[in-house]
Amino acid sequence: MQIDRDTLLELAKKRVYLEGNILKALNADNSDKEFSKYLNECKRRDVANRKKRLQVTKQVQSQNKDLQIAAETNQELVEELKLTLEQVSDAKKEAEKLRDEAIEDLDVMQKRKQVELITTIVKVALGVILAVLVTTTILYLIVLLKNLDSTIIETTWSNLFGILLTNSFSIVGTIMGVKYANKE
Repeated sequence: MQIDRDTLLELAKKRVYLEGNILKALNADNSDKEFSKYLNECKRRDVANRKKRLQVTKQVQSQNKDLQIAAETNQELVEELKLTLEQVSDAKKEAEKLRDEAIEDLDVMQKRKQVELITTIVKVALGVILAVLVTTTILYLIVLLKNLDSTIIETTWSNLFGILLTNSFSIVGTIMGVKYANKE
């Protein structure tokens, strides 16, 4: 396709103009004012378009620089967040360790209190058993020494002694069972 002066002027009416380095190669005769005006308009538009493209390029470069700075800031924040998460994780592990130690200490204290309570119960139970046994034995001896009728006291002494002995073993057995059941 061959493009000549008239075609270019016709395209200008449709707002299509030449631009770029080709404008340096074209010259209009001084006598052809219309073509000269067309080339000047092309050059003016070319300069304006180049300025627009340069402005867009600068804007894109500025935005790229801003994006790069934002990406670096974002990376720093991510690293800081990772460190913070590690610190939180370490603090959580430490808190769990302290909680476990506190639970263990509480368990030891509870067992100590249970042992003290069991010891007290056993001592009191044995004391009561011994007191009843001694009292019943003294009464039985008094009856024997005074030659009184000892039939009732013999049976009572024998029954009390058996009941006390059975109850003492029952109490001790129950306490020992509770003590060993709690060891789990």
